[in-house]
This record gives sequence, C-alpha cells and structure tokens, in this order.
Amino acid sequence: MSGRARVRARGITRSLGAVDVGRAPASPSVSELGVCSGDSGQSHMERSMRMRRDLMDLEISTREKLAHVKDCKTGSSGIPVKLVTNLFNLDFPQDWQLYQYCVTFSPDLASRRLRTALLYNHSELSNRTKAFDGATLFLLQKLDKKVTELSSETQRGETVKITVTLIKELVSSSPVCIQFINIIFRKILKKLSMYQIGRNFYKPSEPVEIPQHKLSLWPGFAISVSPFESRLLFSADVSYKVLRNETVLEFMTDLCFKTGTSCFTQMCEKQLVGLVVLTRYNNRTYRIDDIDWTVKPTFSFQKRDGAEITYVDYYKQQYDITLSDLNQPMLVSLLKRKRNDNSEPQVVHLIPELCFLTGLSGQATSDFQLMKAVAEETRLSPLDRQQRLARLADDIQRNQVARFELENWGLHFGSQMSLTGRIVPPEKILMQDHVCQPASAADWAKDIRTCKVLSAQSLDKWLIFCANRAEYVIESFLSCLRRVGSSMGFNVGYPQIIKVQENPGAFIRAIQQQVNPEVQLVMCILPSNQKNYYDSIKKYLSSDCAVPSQCVLTRTLSKQGMMMSVATKIAMQMNCKLGGELWAVEIPLKSLMVVGIDISKDAFNKDMAVIGFVASVNPRITRWFSRCILQRTTTGIADCLKVFMTGALNKWQKTNHDLPARIVVYRDGVGDGQLRTVMEYEVPQLLSSVTKPSANTSSSRLSVVVVRKKCMPRFFTEMSRTVQNPPLGTVVDSEATRPEWYDFYLVSQTASRGTVSPTYYNVIYDDNGLKPDHMQRLTYKLCHLYYNWQGLVSIPAPCLYAHKLTFLVSQSIHKEPSLELANNLFYL
Repeated sequence: MSGRARVRARGITRSLGAVDVGRAPASPSVSELGVCSGDSGQSHMERSMRMRRDLMDLEISTREKLAHVKDCKTGSSGIPVKLVTNLFNLDFPQDWQLYQYCVTFSPDLASRRLRTALLYNHSELSNRTKAFDGATLFLLQKLDKKVTELSSETQRGETVKITVTLIKELVSSSPVCIQFINIIFRKILKKLSMYQIGRNFYKPSEPVEIPQHKLSLWPGFAISVSPFESRLLFSADVSYKVLRNETVLEFMTDLCFKTGTSCFTQMCEKQLVGLVVLTRYNNRTYRIDDIDWTVKPTFSFQKRDGAEITYVDYYKQQYDITLSDLNQPMLVSLLKRKRNDNSEPQVVHLIPELCFLTGLSGQATSDFQLMKAVAEETRLSPLDRQQRLARLADDIQRNQVARFELENWGLHFGSQMSLTGRIVPPEKILMQDHVCQPASAADWAKDIRTCKVLSAQSLDKWLIFCANRAEYVIESFLSCLRRVGSSMGFNVGYPQIIKVQENPGAFIRAIQQQVNPEVQLVMCILPSNQKNYYDSIKKYLSSDCAVPSQCVLTRTLSKQGMMMSVATKIAMQMNCKLGGELWAVEIPLKSLMVVGIDISKDAFNKDMAVIGFVASVNPRITRWFSRCILQRTTTGIADCLKVFMTGALNKWQKTNHDLPARIVVYRDGVGDGQLRTVMEYEVPQLLSSVTKPSANTSSSRLSVVVVRKKCMPRFFTEMSRTVQNPPLGTVVDSEATRPEWYDFYLVSQTASRGTVSPTYYNVIYDDNGLKPDHMQRLTYKLCHLYYNWQGLVSIPAPCLYAHKLTFLVSQSIHKEPSLELANNLFYL
C-alpha cells in the first residue's frame, strides 16, 4: 500500500471510532436462503447476484448471432472417446418453478426475527416450503392470490398488517434460481462440517501437515450449480487452502530479530501489507491493508450496541481467548464496499496474534521450495480425485439434513455424468530439413537437438557479463552452447566476456559502458536470483537501450549433468530473440493472422493494467509482432486494441504485400462478469481496425475467442476399472457446454502424475464462419507453436506469448518496452 493509502486508512479508523474486530458470521438459519434487505427494495440475493459475476455472463447469448453454428456447434472429426466428468445430475420435476414474493409490514418492523415469526405463524404458509430473509419470500407452491393480505398481533398487542405480493415466477434456468440453488448447496456443505473460505469449502478437521515448512493444507471442494446444454448440473472439484502454522505476531517477531528495530516498521509494512490472513476463531479471511501501530489490545472500541469494551475483554468474552501480548499493534483491513455504495469502507481491526498467514510469500525459505512441497501434497491422480468426488457425492446423498433440504425444494441429487468427446489427430512438427512425428505427441525435445530449426541468424557480436566467481562455468557452457547451436543450424560466435562486481549497479554500469549499436545480444550470468538483479537489467535493455538480453543463474550453469538440456533451452531462446523461427505445423487456412491478448495488474502500481498484444506476421505463424502498454484501469478491459491491431496489420502488409484474409483473436484474462464488456467494448475496437472504408479494398474477416484456463469441469477416461487423464487432443463440445454459446473444451497438455485441466474456449464473434471442426483443429495446432517449450502447451501460443510479455512488464520493467524490439520474441 502506498503511503497515501496508509494515511487514508488510518484517517478512516480515527473518524469511525467504532470498528469491527472480525466477528463470526451469524449462525446458519433460514435467512441464508433469503434474498432481500429491507428498505432499499433490493434483495440480499439480488445483491449477491451482482457479486456472483459468473452468473452475469449467463444473460449473454452469442450463438444466435452466428448463423453457421446456430443449429449445430459440435464437430464430427476425430476418434470418439467415452469420458467421465466431475458434473452431477440435478433433477427437477418437469413443472418445477420458484415463486418470489415481496413482503411488507405496516407498521414497519426493524427485527428480522420478529418479521419471520409473524409471517410464518399464518396457516397460509405453515405447510409450504419457504425461505424468507425479512423482506423477500421464496415459495415452491404458489399462493392463491397475487396479493395476499395478512394480519398479526405482537406480544404487546400491536396489530401488524402484512402484504405478500408476487413479483416473479422463476424457472430453474433463471439466474435468481441458479443463485438460490447454489445457496442451498452452500448450506448443505456447512452441514457436512465444512467451512466456507471465499467461495470454496474446507475441512479444518482433516489437515495435511507440512511441518518442515510450517504449512497446513485444508482439503476441500470448489462447488457450483450452473446451466449446461440441457439442464442444471452440480459441479465439484478438489481444492486446498494453504495455511501457515505461523501467526502474524510470530512473523513480526522473527522479522524484528532479523532486521533490528531501526527499520522494523517499514519492513513489516512492506512484507505484510497486501497479504491475506485467516482468523481461525471464525474461519474468515482478510486482506491486510495497513498496520496501525498506535492501537493496542488494551484499547477500547465501541460495539454495535454502543457499549465500550477493550479488545482483550472482547476476545475473552466472545471466544474465550486470552491474548498474551498486550503491546502488539493492530492489523487494518478495509472491507470491500458493495457496488454503487459511495460510503466510507468499513474498517476491521485484527489481532496479529490471532491471524494466521496464508499463501506462500514472505517466508524465509524460497517460494520455489514451498511451492514444490505444496504441489507434491496436492498433486492428485485422476483416480484419487475421482474417489474424493464420489465420497462428497455420497455424503450429500446420505446426509439426512442434506437430503431433507433438497427434497423439500423438489430437488434430487443424481449420478455422476458421462459423455462422449473426440480425439483430434496428432500434428506433425515441421523443421527446416525434417518432418517430425514425435514418439510422444506432447514433447519433441529430442528432435530439436538433431534437426535444424526453420531459420536462424548467426550470432557474431554479443557480450557476456558475469561476476568473477562465474568464470569457471563459462567455458564449458560456451562449448556446449556452440555445439547444440551448430546442430540446430544456429551459429554462435565467441562472445566478449566482461567481469563485473557482484551487485546490480555494477552490472548496469558495465552494460551502459560496453553496449553499442553493433551488439546483437547481451547475456548476464547472475550470481543469485535476487529480483533486483534481473529487474534492473531487463528494464534497461528492454526499454532504455533496445538490445535482446538473456539472463541465467550461475548455479544453473553449474549443473554439469544437465548442461546439454540447459544449453539447448538457452540456444532456442537466443535464436528467437534474434528473430529466428524454430518449427511450424501445417496451417491449411491461407493468409491467416492469429492474435493473443492478455492483461495483468502491474506489481508496482495496482491501478495500472499491463496489456499485451502478440500477432503473427507470416502465413506459417512462426514470426511475431509484440506490443505492450500500461493503462490506468480497474476493470481489466483494454482500450488500446485499435492501435495495436493497426500496427500488426501494417507489419503484415509490409511483410506479405497484402492484408490477411482472416484474423483469429484469442483473448485471455477475461474475468467473471466481463464477457459483455469484452463484446461491447473490445470487439468494436478490433473491428474498426480491420474494416476498410473503401469498397475497393477488402476487409479482413475477424473471429474473437475468449480463453479460460481455469474452468470447473474436468474429464477422465475409464480403463481397466480405473480412471485416467483423457488422451491428448480430446475435445468436448456438447453436454458440458452452454447452449447459448459457441464453446468447447480442449485438452492440449499431459500430466504424468497429476490431473489434467482442460482449457475452455468461447467464440464470441466469428465473421470467418469457421466450422467447429476447423476452429477446434486450429486452436489445437496453435498449442504446438510456443517456442519456449519443445512440446504442447495448455493454451494457444499467441496467448502464452502475450502472457509472457505482460508478466515481464508487470513484474520487472513497469514501462512500455522499446518498439525496436517489437518484431522479436525478446521476452522469452
């Protein structure tokens, strides 16, 4: 958080006086199924609907505008394959409906509990399935009249008039019904002794401990009820919550011991602000927005009823917790405001002693080691994942409360769904003098060492900067690099080697002194993985002085047993950064440009978004034009696409003496609820740049595909009484897709030990009129063209290039790269 933001948070804390202290949520009751909140006329569920952004996308129908797939969006080519999914049938009676009523009281009553008691006391409602939150009533059976007048009497003898008015008759596919059923399942999982953290549910009673890293993993599930082709389906996937067995107070104490008291407060704020913590007394998560060093646990605050109480006494009374450190400061968390709420954000004060760190950052051990340990514990085979899903389904079906809840609302939790997918044919890898049909369709690393790449530029003038201690690894590395480069057709000359002092400033000063316009590439052999080394070098050579650069760690070059593999990887990257092409696949569509777009937040300034745009500039789709800018936005929507696309078209025309006949754009990084904005704001930008105003010039035809790497459905094949990952190239374009969209799933990666995740594609605009088979095959082909990996990747290469570019800029450069590097893959 910036200094200004911290001052603002503290100002809010002082101005409010009374602050929340991370209270436990109210006990589960029928109000969880409610949908309204009082005087505003807007229901709690309606507000929840706005918060569930993925449900907002359901209101959008794109397929009806695409004539070529309006009647049928499924392909036919490939080998059929039977698949098991993590989707479960959810059955309704044929005439199932939900009835939504608005309930008003005269005189108005402030107590929700009293409202509920008076309403439920009437015979008209006593035998009906119902849910009420104080303002809106849901019924499974319709009342006789549209407006029902009731009268009740309070214990004080006051007469209250109740008016129940029918608002809507809702079918199962309506967004309100879908959200309502999701709430029912959330309540059911709570009855199964699970705790909700975020949108997922976890079991603290069954932790997986990683004591060597002070970590605990809570197993759980991500669940959702969503509409698919012909019905609503319940989907579930295994999830883990990473928790540290270390409180914030312990972390602060350890930090004080390491840094001393002189810069302790600054280091605490730097390390902790922005992290998410868990308060285990109520199993809720909070983001640390500030640290208030002026408030202690012995200070008093004002409760909601107006009474004053100290933090020490509050936690003792509320949770029977005795605080041990009475001098610790308070963590400050600003709760998110609801949309259209312009009031000041609510401030929560948290006790460091009671807050447990989540995630992996801020540890003394390297993040790599932590992530490796977590990955080992959470990597589930398809069989293990399937067994856990089956156990969850069995718990839901056997639990009496769950069964009663579902049956009460006319719902039936059914069996796990199976479907039929297709396996598209494997692709051939085209090299300069050889066509490879890899023994493993997912990996052609061995072929790249024996075959010549498509094109390569000789590397004659280049520099190596290294610390003195790296001298012993350079000769063996250069020998191996030149050998593998020769076999690839990439001629690597002997570089000039410059030794520098072991600090980032020395590297930059030496680079500034030695680099001149004749230098083709700069390699820096870094003594450690400290981020400031890499960032300062990349920032200078990508923006201030446009020269391709290659950074490598000394310890990487010290692994003699892996030298051949390391040298091959580096040779491939260096060749691409000089404008070379490694391999290709057959592209039947002529004059085709493919584009990848990705957006990420800048790590230095969260108000800035980094937009990456990468477009192919030749028919073989082996050369690329890359642009990236920083844009001030909080929506994650790009407003620079016309400029980017115009630049790419100019580059294509200069290279091919004509404009591309077809353009297919793959848009990554679209969040829940952003689909309409992408369609209404980004697609017109792209169209305006490809449409020619003159009747004498033809326009390029455009397709736009939204790419989602994280999707709920998973697919498995059943073989020999077990389940396995689906074969490479598996396509699913029916049953698990959405009827109003032109969409499909594609499995374009393998996993030897874990479970494969499919990638989800949604074609939201398509002037090209490509048949589903052709769009699916093209997408699969593009997953072979990422030059940073000798194998298939999970998303099309232009998307991954755009992601790689935005990552470099958002994490290291924080400014626009030089246009002189736009024609090469300088960010690999």
